[in-house]
Amino acid sequence: MSGPPATAQQYKYQTPIAPGIATPDEVETSIGTLKLHDGVPSVDTTNAVYDNLDRSRALQAYLLGIPIVNQVAMRNALREYGPVNSTDVIWENLVDSKTVELTANDNTVYSFIWLDTHKGPLVVEIPPKVLGLIDDMWYRWVADVGITGEDRGKGGKYLILPPGYNGAIPDGYFVVRPSTYGNWMPFRSFLVDGSPKPGVDLVKKTLKIYPLGDAASPTPIKYVNLSGKSSNFVAPADYSFWGLLNQAIQEEPPQGSDPTTLGLFAAIGIEKGKPFAPDERMKKILADAANVGAVTARTIAYRMRDKDGFIYPGRNWRKPFFGGYKFVISEGVSNLDGAAFFYFLATGVTPAMAERMVGEGSQYPWTAIDADGHPFDGGKTYKLHLPPNIPVKDFWSAIVYDTQTRSMLQTDQQFPSVSSQDKDVKVNGDGSVDVWFGPKAPEGGEHNWVQTIPGKGWFMILRLYGPLEPWFNQTWRPSEIELVSK
Repeated sequence: MSGPPATAQQYKYQTPIAPGIATPDEVETSIGTLKLHDGVPSVDTTNAVYDNLDRSRALQAYLLGIPIVNQVAMRNALREYGPVNSTDVIWENLVDSKTVELTANDNTVYSFIWLDTHKGPLVVEIPPKVLGLIDDMWYRWVADVGITGEDRGKGGKYLILPPGYNGAIPDGYFVVRPSTYGNWMPFRSFLVDGSPKPGVDLVKKTLKIYPLGDAASPTPIKYVNLSGKSSNFVAPADYSFWGLLNQAIQEEPPQGSDPTTLGLFAAIGIEKGKPFAPDERMKKILADAANVGAVTARTIAYRMRDKDGFIYPGRNWRKPFFGGYKFVISEGVSNLDGAAFFYFLATGVTPAMAERMVGEGSQYPWTAIDADGHPFDGGKTYKLHLPPNIPVKDFWSAIVYDTQTRSMLQTDQQFPSVSSQDKDVKVNGDGSVDVWFGPKAPEGGEHNWVQTIPGKGWFMILRLYGPLEPWFNQTWRPSEIELVSK
């Protein structure tokens, strides 16, 4: 015969809980003392946990959103100068320090164009002798154009298709299939005998953009020359960041992203087809996440801890990409720090900057610290030594950037750089070159000097155009940048 039913107290001891399942009534954590009653969180603990969960998701959403917000900010800035699909914002006399743009160079003629396929396929007739790319709204590489593209620098017709397009595709085009409607197409033309004019003239003569089927009557391109003019193409880092992110999510198909990323955005109130209307609590969390996120991106970039981000073991020269242009550690595994670093510091994603292309494309070693591991101080003088036989088919340059804006350092110099394009650059007897950085030029070395500002930090990028084999096999290496005087 069975006995009477067990009481609750008896049942508790008759059914032992497996190790690890039981939760103490109080747990000391990084967010304070969490209190529970028989495994159920108290009201105060519930509020603290949800605040922490929202903060952590907001921080990750910020870091994942940097590339998208960069693109929206770029698109919005370009719209100020003219309509999409028919405006070329061009720096006919090169980019100078009045342009606030992530790590632009002053060696080539930039053209910035925004393409939008909401109304259907677009044809872009790319000029010959340019080097460029197409990145989608999520800032992923879609295609190269020009020298490293399918036209191989001869110029050609690229057909840009909207997401999900399944219509007929005529022959005679290089077909590009972005996952978003909005796409950024920057390209560069090159100096001829030191002059930007031949390249500019060739762009104006040959560039065309028109809907598929309208080749006979394309809208004339509007050219807006920003050389020497103040302009800003850098995204905000404060609370307004979230509004720009919401713009992109509302405009673009979700298929272009991934469920986890979109899930993080949705968790903080940014979801396609729904209004972005955070309450006061969430506004405070998002404002804080933007501040923490901006400092986190700066930490990853300037205080890099990932050894894969460095070119040479035990030295300070860094790669523009680590994890490759797709920012992955291995197949299907994202390199989160690699992506956050690059998109905070730079623009233009293309395999031409990451892959071994001897004599083509360009390479971008950079550094933010001196030979002793200290950040650069604008009040001190430093020297970079480039050994003989600098491995470039075309040219090299060293450009200095502001650690705040990640744009060219604004000083008395219009172009804060030293380049082999300058025929007055002093070359040592053995073919090596010394580059100086400091508030005053060394005597007789004005053309080998970049001015810096006391109290202002800086970093620099060494650009190698048409890099040759000694760069890739590392038989040629630039020196560390050494402190010369305080």
